Amino acid sequence: MKDLENIPEMMTEIGARAKAAATELGFCPANQRQLALEKAADAVWDRRAEIIEANHEDMAYGREKGLSAAMLDRLMLDESRIKGMVEGLRAVAAQADPLGEVIAEWDQPSGLHIKRIRTPLGVIGVIYESRPNVTADAGALCLKAGNAVILRGGSESFHSSGIIHSCLQDGLQAAGLTKDAIQRVPTRDRAAVSEMLRMTDYIDVIVPRGGKGLVGLVQREARVPVFAHLEGIVHIYIDAKADPEKTKRVVLNAKTRRTGICGAAECLLIHRDVANSIGADVIRSLIAEGVEVHADEALQKIEGAIPAVESDWGHEFLDMIIAAKVVDDVDGAIAHIRRYSSSHTDCIMTDDDDVAARFFERLDSAILMRNVSTQFADGGEFGMGAEIGIATGKMHARGPVGAAQLTSFKYLVSGDGIARP
Repeated sequence: MKDLENIPEMMTEIGARAKAAATELGFCPANQRQLALEKAADAVWDRRAEIIEANHEDMAYGREKGLSAAMLDRLMLDESRIKGMVEGLRAVAAQADPLGEVIAEWDQPSGLHIKRIRTPLGVIGVIYESRPNVTADAGALCLKAGNAVILRGGSESFHSSGIIHSCLQDGLQAAGLTKDAIQRVPTRDRAAVSEMLRMTDYIDVIVPRGGKGLVGLVQREARVPVFAHLEGIVHIYIDAKADPEKTKRVVLNAKTRRTGICGAAECLLIHRDVANSIGADVIRSLIAEGVEVHADEALQKIEGAIPAVESDWGHEFLDMIIAAKVVDDVDGAIAHIRRYSSSHTDCIMTDDDDVAARFFERLDSAILMRNVSTQFADGGEFGMGAEIGIATGKMHARGPVGAAQLTSFKYLVSGDGIARP
């Protein structure tokens, strides 16, 4: 590796090595990539004490930087979370190999036989904040899809991510694959991010995973194509025909289970007819759990609620805070969501099939849910083993981005000596 002080030279070397690795990964046997992930999972578990020790150093750094409790929660690793990381690695390893899958196949009257099959994207650059587990998730999913990856984690998770990355490389080595398949930018210097965004000769796509500031920076400055993982401005609409017990259970879980993840509920919309019954009961329960409720005028009479301001709508709190508003009906909820949503995840609580169908039909968020906690907006919970992020754009990949979404395709055309007339 070149001198860390020479960031452009260092990044060029990383990019060249990644591109060479990607060429080999595109056709290496599926069982070899699977073995690498299984061995990486073993390494993460065997080195869990080392990871936790490194994480303590990161947590101290995060506290010094003044990270919020929710962001510190994102950063923290304990044995339970490391076990989850290991399970994610094993789940990705066990999935069917996406490469070579026939997406479509057909014959033409001319005699052409055409197949469209999955192929790797090539080299993926992943830029992420706080969460060190993204190191394992991104590395695993990229490798599963036959891609090389360049990881640039947040400065807060520098030490934890470093050990996890080392475990992934242990897995590559055990399977006889080049360590260049999964590389990590070995510096906190932000100049490395700027270099990644311009590496069109080496990187095929950038995946930013973090807050609005990071994603906005990447979208503004990248010359490489981007899979946007934007903020999670997640709404839950409580309909007039919502079940009271289900609604309370789902809303409390969606807000309080983990406030710092992108699937956490940030805005509660309540049908006018149940504002004083189900809605008020849910708000009181949230307040009792320590949630600060920023309520519109119709809900401010509830003890403990505080007045909402305009900036509360469309805001990702990532904390024990939620905005709450009364709407006239499902169309009022749809109108509010269309105006303020980040197209990540939105949910309806109702037992009315027609209302649910209208909500699903007229909104275009990447994930729409009915009577389900929005904390399930996660690739692992969707059966993908893990995710590299929730893509909120409309090009190529959308929603949880797993291994299959990290592929492109090519056409294979065959015939029997056919000439075009």
